[in-house]
Amino acid sequence: MNSTVKPRPATFRALGHHEPPLEIVIDGTVFERLDIFKHDSWAATAQYRGPEFDTVCKFNRIQPVAGLTTKWIGRFLANREAFAYDQLAGIPGIAPGCQTISLHNKTLKNVVAHQFVPGHPLGAKEEVNDDFFPQLLAILKAVHERGFAYVDLHKRENILVGDDGNPYLIDFQISYFSAPDRLLKLPFSGTTLKVLQYADLYHLTKHIKRLRPDQVDQLGLTKYAEKPWFIRAHRVVAVPFRTMRRKFLSKIGVRDKSGRSGTEVFAEHAFREETAKKAA
Repeated sequence: MNSTVKPRPATFRALGHHEPPLEIVIDGTVFERLDIFKHDSWAATAQYRGPEFDTVCKFNRIQPVAGLTTKWIGRFLANREAFAYDQLAGIPGIAPGCQTISLHNKTLKNVVAHQFVPGHPLGAKEEVNDDFFPQLLAILKAVHERGFAYVDLHKRENILVGDDGNPYLIDFQISYFSAPDRLLKLPFSGTTLKVLQYADLYHLTKHIKRLRPDQVDQLGLTKYAEKPWFIRAHRVVAVPFRTMRRKFLSKIGVRDKSGRSGTEVFAEHAFREETAKKAA
């Protein structure tokens, strides 16, 4: 980490000046904290060890902003991700979710957890086996069949290469749900689901084109190889916003002049690189 970069101010940390607790109770069993993966504005993510397995716990935001509470945001994010793990239970390649996370006999409503998957994030030049992307496509199709769009598949770090060589999907914080048999739906929810599911397949195809271009046609994904209009439209807004955000964080000293988060304390890029080194 660049020594000239300052730790994030409390306002830009999900738990303010606090870190995830050293010990929590998950579904009635005590787990001890092993490591903190990252701590940003939205959540602090940490690994915990129990007697039978490890878990990844995401402590969503509770830190106030300008005196205004954000606890409802943390509860909302935790509830929707816990719902996703519940609805997607049983799909190979998706870690089982945990039910109740508590501290000092009090349920932490802003926290969601799932079983830890030994492995590392998909690398930019990863050499995967012949079955990796066919399995990942099957996982994604199973997610879609249950009324979900993953939404965040453009990030390689959300695709794990397990120690067993198999693919896993993690982080359903911004996934979108619209069950076809729901009686009450928001207007255009079905159309939104189809658009986001198409975007999922486009981003998956993009990863396959980079790492296993020979499999694009084999998997019937040729139609998803071109960037759709709605992603181009989204980036017209998203790219300037991201650039402005990076400049702001650099200006206050949280990031260096490059604007990359790899220089932050408990940064996502730093965790990604360190995890890859451990897996090598």
